Formats: sequence, structure tokens, C-alpha cells
Amino acid sequence: MANLIFAWLVHFYTAVGAVIGLYTILAINESNFRLAFFLMAITIIIDASDGALARAARVKEIIPWFDGALLDNLVDYLNYVIVPCLVLLRAQLLPEQDALWLAALPLLSSAYGFCQRDATTADHFFLGFPSYWNIIVFYLYALKIAIWINAFLIIALSILVFVPLRFIYPSRAQRFRYQTNILGALWGAAVLYLIYRLPTPPQWLLLASLIFPAYYTILSLWLELRRILAQDLSPPT
Repeated sequence: MANLIFAWLVHFYTAVGAVIGLYTILAINESNFRLAFFLMAITIIIDASDGALARAARVKEIIPWFDGALLDNLVDYLNYVIVPCLVLLRAQLLPEQDALWLAALPLLSSAYGFCQRDATTADHFFLGFPSYWNIIVFYLYALKIAIWINAFLIIALSILVFVPLRFIYPSRAQRFRYQTNILGALWGAAVLYLIYRLPTPPQWLLLASLIFPAYYTILSLWLELRRILAQDLSPPT
């Protein structure tokens, strides 16, 4: 009985992310972007931890009739895609005349990405850009760069969702997991402080915090290049 309760509590923990997503939308509608980013950060923490809890609780074994992966995808699509797209519009981060169709691109591309059967590979990589729109939008808002650059970045990343490059799944990576998670935790702490300091975060810390996204991207591409080269050099069967 205790195992069953624990398993349902893990699913409830995941579902709480949807409730937080609703409150995030309300904060965005009131242009309270500092609160919105804090709430988005909480949903990232939930998403980063619920998988480990689910495995510890053996939810698939104890509640086999309930699809926890589908629940997770629904909550992630809300918080990683819909909510950030609303920030793009309400914070006026895109050219006014093109804002609606540009904000729709992540919705469409990530709808495809989330519905791929092989969205994650057997060796725990994301296939295509993994819809980290919440992180992208935070930096677009905090860095205050030109909106035409924002527009090109949204277009480029939306296209990358369809490109079968492999990106690290931080919590389940088979290589560099501990280094990545330690750096990710330090980065997360820095981002929380930056959110606290919005709308005028320390520029030096904001720029320094970009080291982790750069590390994540470069390491992912390096591992992908090594995999492709290993395939090309392997003898035909």
C-alpha cells in the first residue's frame, strides 16, 4: 500500500507543474516577468527530479495502467513551450509586425518534437533541439538584445527541432553526467539569483552564466561528431 501511495505522489508531483504553469500564465498576463521566471524555474526543478523519483518509486511497475510519460510530456509542453511563447509576446521580444507567427513557430515545431517516438534515443540523448524555450526566452529577456536577433534565433532553433542532432539528456546521460549535473546545479543557482535581480541583473554574472549553455551545446555537438565519425570509420557488415 505504501508503495502505491508513493507512486501516485510522484505522479501528483509531476502534475503540480501544470498548476504552476497556470499561475505563470497569470503572472505573464500581469507583466510580472520576475515572478513568471521564478515559477518557470520551479517547473524546471520538478521536471529535473520527477524522473528519478519515478524510477525510485517503480511507477511503471506499480501503476502500469497510468502513462506517466504522457503526463510529463503534457506538463513539459505547457511549461517549456506555451508559457515561453506567451513571454515572447507579452514582453515584446519580437518584431511587432511578425510577433504572432514567430511565436507560433516553437509551438508547431515542438508539437512535432514531443510527438516523435524516438524523441529520446536508447542511449539517452534528445533527438533535435530539446525545446528549452524557457531558457532561451529568459536570456532574450535578460540580455535585452535586438529583437531582430531574437527573431532569427527563434527561427533557427525551431528548424533545429527537426534536425536529428543528438543533445545530452543531463539527468540520464551515460557520459559526463556528473560533471554536467554539477555545472548545471551551479548554473541553476546563478540563474535563480539573476531572476531575483530582474529587471537589472548583474551583467557580469548574466554573461558568465552563458558558459553552461555553451558547454552543454559544445559537448553535445562534440559527442555527436565522434559518433558520426565512428560510424563512418567502422567496417561495413
